[in-house]
Amino acid sequence: MSVRACIPWPDKRLRMVAEPVAEITDEIRAHWADMIDTMEAMPGVGLAAPQIGVMLRLAVVDASEGRGQVVRMANPEILHASAKLRAHDEGSPNLPGVWAQIERPRAVTVQFLNDAGEVEQRDFVHLWATSVQHQIDHLNGRMYFDHLSKLKRDMLLRRARKAG
Repeated sequence: MSVRACIPWPDKRLRMVAEPVAEITDEIRAHWADMIDTMEAMPGVGLAAPQIGVMLRLAVVDASEGRGQVVRMANPEILHASAKLRAHDEGSPNLPGVWAQIERPRAVTVQFLNDAGEVEQRDFVHLWATSVQHQIDHLNGRMYFDHLSKLKRDMLLRRARKAG
């Protein structure tokens, strides 16, 4: 397929809630293929469709050591999140050159439509869990820095403007 350009912050689409996917079609599979190519080219451990301007509830995640274990998700929804938190540096190709340490639940149980069009529930931990939550935020019109205090968020956005 192809590597797609990530839309730059503050494009308004990054603040919009993405539309649900009714069924898994060849068009959806083509979007996933582009998203995987784009994620690998960054390189990153996940990508949500709105990041490339596709306003559908689609995400891909691959936090495996050797890569090649991509999970394709449509309409992902967190069913359960652990009380124990894990801090990790997060960034986004939509706002390159900056990142911040974000605390999120260490483990999540997620329900989604998989690439076969079946409802699947899967547990994710550590970096996998962080990436899945990060992608679901994108699907809901949120950026990772929305988890920061106003002061830290403003500082990060100022650094991004200087870097850009």
